[in-house]
Amino acid sequence: MSTPSSSLQSRYEAVEAERRRTWSPEALAGNIAQREALVRAQPETTHVKAGDVLSPYTLLDADGATVSLDDLTSSGPAVLVFFRFAGCPACNIALPYYAETLAPVLKAAGIPLVAVSSQPFPELDSIRTRNDLPFPVLNDPELALSQGLGITYLFDETAQAAAISKGSRSEALNGTPRWELPKPTVLVLNPGRVVRFIDISPDWMRRTETSTILKVLGLDQKDVSHAA
Repeated sequence: MSTPSSSLQSRYEAVEAERRRTWSPEALAGNIAQREALVRAQPETTHVKAGDVLSPYTLLDADGATVSLDDLTSSGPAVLVFFRFAGCPACNIALPYYAETLAPVLKAAGIPLVAVSSQPFPELDSIRTRNDLPFPVLNDPELALSQGLGITYLFDETAQAAAISKGSRSEALNGTPRWELPKPTVLVLNPGRVVRFIDISPDWMRRTETSTILKVLGLDQKDVSHAA
């Protein structure tokens, strides 16, 4: 695999530029306003930090089998990438990028990588099949782990109205009647469910770069080009 020619953020900047050319002023303003509001509110939110020990949460795979945090960290650290939902355009940029740049290095190092969303199956699995992701996509039932981490947000009125106008339902996004989703987040978890690193992205068009995750794990970015 060759070293990627662009950062994750540069890919988002290209999408943002396209949206400014093609979206209606109202739709663009609503999208930007919610993201900016979440960024402003982030310093006041309560969330877990490095060194915290998590409760023994359980996730579900596409077959309904349970996957505990202890399962993921049974032989060392694990990387969990939280995303909003399978149809989220920004998530369909981030997860393939991690598949390209992060997954091969982690696989070579024997470090599990999973993507996590509160969206129920089977729709949740569509992001894995559509992008041919080489790592599991797991369900966080009713946002239990996401809420425990302190990484969720509520749709504002404009975002909720826009979603409803497109035929969306909160239950289809998170399995609950609440218009609530996880903020994109990268969590590195050590054995014993100890948080090693957490990076929360309240603006879903800005997310953790692969180089940052590899540095936390003591792996080198150049390993991307050598991993199988």
